[in-house]
Amino acid sequence: MSATTLDAPVATQMSPFTPTVPDDDGLAAIRDVIAKLLVPKVLDVDLKAEYPEDFLLALGQAGGYRGAVNPTYGGNGLGMKHVIQVMEMVAKECLSSAFLVWCQTACARYIQMSNNDWLKQQFLPRIVSGEQLAGTGLSNTIKSCDTIEEFRLAARRVDGGYVINGVLPWVSNLGTSHVFTTGCPVIGEDNKLIFVLVDCSQAGFKLVDCAHFIGIDGTRTLACHFKESFIPDRMVLAHTSDSAEYVKRIKPGMIHAQTGMGLGLIDACCKIMHQSNRTHAHVNQYLDDQVEDIETVLDSIRIAVYDIADELSEGLGSEHTLDILKLRLAIGELCLRAANAAMLYQGAKGYLVRNPAQRRLREAYFVAIVTPAIKHLRREIARIKGGHSCDGM
Repeated sequence: MSATTLDAPVATQMSPFTPTVPDDDGLAAIRDVIAKLLVPKVLDVDLKAEYPEDFLLALGQAGGYRGAVNPTYGGNGLGMKHVIQVMEMVAKECLSSAFLVWCQTACARYIQMSNNDWLKQQFLPRIVSGEQLAGTGLSNTIKSCDTIEEFRLAARRVDGGYVINGVLPWVSNLGTSHVFTTGCPVIGEDNKLIFVLVDCSQAGFKLVDCAHFIGIDGTRTLACHFKESFIPDRMVLAHTSDSAEYVKRIKPGMIHAQTGMGLGLIDACCKIMHQSNRTHAHVNQYLDDQVEDIETVLDSIRIAVYDIADELSEGLGSEHTLDILKLRLAIGELCLRAANAAMLYQGAKGYLVRNPAQRRLREAYFVAIVTPAIKHLRREIARIKGGHSCDGM
């Protein structure tokens, strides 16, 4: 990523985008934004690491993030199912952009699930409208609490807030005017956690370019350096006294929302296979995975995802933890299966730089690796079946 990736948002520079008149669920307007602003830029996002900022801003204007919060703070009342459907539609064209939608809506939902009314009033209307772009830096928090890796950040309590030090190596959907959420232990408080909203322009904090990726390089994924960074109490999502309950509210929905990325990717892989079958069905029939079989599995998973989604809108769903983990795992595995099949259907053409099959294969590995990864999911499922509680992180 070049130095220009840290430039301020172009919201004041871009021409206002006027979407089509939405239908009841707003999906028609969202399709219009995707067709006009995302589809022409997919290769630039993938091959040139172009951050699709204009698209993200326009998607907010069209209501693409409003399912993440309730109407009191600018939401549309359609809940988690709407969030997943929007992500699914975006992922059919570009998984990197769908991941950014997840970052934006996940951050909004973390604020929605907090007890901090000031943060809700100040940030939620701007995040769900797209005026304020936002990321989420909870990967290290989750993996550390699940004893997969060490905490990269540590906080200490001071008058009026906390001081944080450390480095998060990879956080996405960031820029100098962005905000993001993260969590870390507090020194001297039995390492209990706090969760905070970080302003990327604040003192004691800086964004640093990190290694380039073979995929998702257009997601503005940067390293976050905290050096005596003061986080005032008004920016705290959960203090040590209520962080355990806070985690129970946010974790099921955080994982479940990711299913939207996978559903869209699998659908796109099936489209590639159908296109190949127009001329090569006579040889594709000998491959292990047939498109009709993958579509059958996809349809059943989608129904299960939608059935659970709306129960999560108000922070419920911890009773569905095992089902959510299994669904997220099934989608990660089906992404790999579908993308592998799409590549085999395409044959040598799949290696072309502009062919979507090789991009979809790289995207599928991202779904399988992003926190919680397939190996992480299998571990947590095994722990639950073994009698361990996974209500917390």
